[in-house]
Amino acid sequence: MLLSLPPARRGAVVAALGTAQTIAWASSYYIPAVLAAPMAAAFGLSPVWVFGAFSAAMAVSAVIGPWAGARIDGFGGRGVLMASNLVFAVGLGLMAVAPAPAVLFAGWAVMGIGMGIGLYEAAFATLAGLYGRAARGPITGITLIAGFASTVGWPLSGLMLAAWGWREACLGWALIHLLVALPLNALLPRPAGTPPPEAAPEAAGTAAASPPPRLAMALLAFVFAATWFTSTAMAAHLPGLLQAAGASPAAALAAGALIGPAQVAARLLEFGLLRRLHPLVSARLAAAAHPLAALGLAALGAPAAHGFALMHGAGNGILTIAKGTLPLALFGAAGYGARLGWLNAPARVLQAAAPLIFGAALAAWGLGALWVTAGLGALATLALFGLRRG
Repeated sequence: MLLSLPPARRGAVVAALGTAQTIAWASSYYIPAVLAAPMAAAFGLSPVWVFGAFSAAMAVSAVIGPWAGARIDGFGGRGVLMASNLVFAVGLGLMAVAPAPAVLFAGWAVMGIGMGIGLYEAAFATLAGLYGRAARGPITGITLIAGFASTVGWPLSGLMLAAWGWREACLGWALIHLLVALPLNALLPRPAGTPPPEAAPEAAGTAAASPPPRLAMALLAFVFAATWFTSTAMAAHLPGLLQAAGASPAAALAAGALIGPAQVAARLLEFGLLRRLHPLVSARLAAAAHPLAALGLAALGAPAAHGFALMHGAGNGILTIAKGTLPLALFGAAGYGARLGWLNAPARVLQAAAPLIFGAALAAWGLGALWVTAGLGALATLALFGLRRG
């Protein structure tokens, strides 16, 4: 179902949704890095238990994602995204008042529901419903904004933790959802029966749309799973990996700090020059970036640490966009939300396991663990060459 647009400009929709996504990511995906240790200490637990609860939340999001996508296909994304803010607030509130670990873990489970209905997949499906195949630019726009979620989220969580404590930090994020993100998502267009002009061609073909080939769906699901695994593994273990390559701790941290700017720069490139290319072309280039960077790091060691971080970050930045634009370009907007949910479900499960699996490989093999992610990246690149343009 395609939605009509209000008089507001597309830029206002992108700004509102991008800001709401920044809050959603900052208050879910990025809070364990700051709050997991004090959460665990409050109950006499190892932080591993909190990270395990977070991994379980990502598994919950994988289960709920296809349902959320189907709801957005049928009724538009405004209501689903507003509901996600309420769910996030409930989950954060449960964690804030938790008298025992069981309630804390229940809070994380509720957060998993919020992640399943309120992160990028839901936002991308909302934009596909608004703009049809013309959603590539808006999708890139919201990833540009929400790409700063860690930049905003980690310091803000740290400030609330230092000033008030971890429980109050959770309450602070819950209030931000209710007072900022919820009103922003409420600004999104309401469902209506007439498609926007730029989406009309897609609407005309919706009734006759045929299911995409199963092999294409399987290949794309593998690409998403492989690249999400690598992204999460690097987010958790990049400093240790670079130290295994011979970099000093300070140099490893300095190289790691380049990933964020590289992601943003690559998304700007996608918004400008690469926008003229089919999303499949930019996805192939992006998927190849990590394996090529791995070859350089393996061959040169520590001197290649900064180059590795830049190439990995750039590829990851474009792949985040491709997860929204590629299914749209290959299969169209009809059924896009549910399809995106199914495509990303395996990725969410592997993402939950990535820190543990890659951490064990790094402990056992040192720099040799890099061949796990490099191999997955190479296979993902080959899989992308097995897909045909839509």
